[in-house]
Amino acid sequence: MRERIVTLTLNPTVDIASNAEAVQPVRKTRTRDESFDSGGGGVNVSRVLRELGGETLAVILAGGVSGRLLEELLDEGGVPRHSVPIASRTRISHTVYDLSARLEYRFVPEGPVLAETEWQAALDALETVPGGWLVASGSLPRGVPDDLYARAAGIAARRGQRFVLDTSGSALRAALGQGLALIKPSRGEFESLIARKLPSTAAQEEAALDLVRQGAAELVAVTLGHEGALLAEPGGVLRLPALDVPVLGAVGAGDSFLAAMVLMLSRGESPREAFAWGMAAGAAAVMRPGTAHPRRADVEALRRRIGVV
Repeated sequence: MRERIVTLTLNPTVDIASNAEAVQPVRKTRTRDESFDSGGGGVNVSRVLRELGGETLAVILAGGVSGRLLEELLDEGGVPRHSVPIASRTRISHTVYDLSARLEYRFVPEGPVLAETEWQAALDALETVPGGWLVASGSLPRGVPDDLYARAAGIAARRGQRFVLDTSGSALRAALGQGLALIKPSRGEFESLIARKLPSTAAQEEAALDLVRQGAAELVAVTLGHEGALLAEPGGVLRLPALDVPVLGAVGAGDSFLAAMVLMLSRGESPREAFAWGMAAGAAAVMRPGTAHPRRADVEALRRRIGVV
């Protein structure tokens, strides 16, 4: 079980994706090619881990009829799960791709308000589920204390697990320095974390390396959209450009990146090698519609395109 990667998703979602000829105000927008996916940061990570041949368990909070649909979608996809029941309904998100404008519109609700007994039950579950790595990913639901991920990091440390965090704002800030193996903010999330703009590559790299040297996290990977990504580790910074691939959807690309990177780290690969696999998985994810559906063959082919790092 030490090879298993456990994921925690406190605010999961049922993701509905569809296409429309044009998105216009007031008028009825008719959609087609609808797809339904289990969603939320950790859920996406678990699904990609399974696609890439990793062993995983998704710990989720689920409630109502939409929560049952979320569980059904996970079961259909063969993703092992541990469900913590909640009283409110799981949220439903909707992404619409405007074919004429080639623009993607994402509608993401806040989600339910959790009672203390519910979020405490999620932490209790982490005390028992076996695994060598714990990946906490996604936003905190309303009603949850800002330091919940810091508490999860403490549980992982006591159990000898490596802890990875992908979140933003006060939840990320509260967990820094709590034995984090890796954090993966986007550029906007990273600038918000350090409370200043980073207009140049040098400024981005220096800020990420400062976090590592201060002990905030062992590794800091910052995704930069079409500009690629950077990885800060004690030995320095590696920056890789984005791979040139056809884009059919961007939902879950960062989660795909994280899944591949953590999988390779769990297998003993170097941080730079794991980073390259993350880049390949993120690119493979945008090549397909829906939420975080990179194909293993595409990830392997794109990793070969990157070459030696």
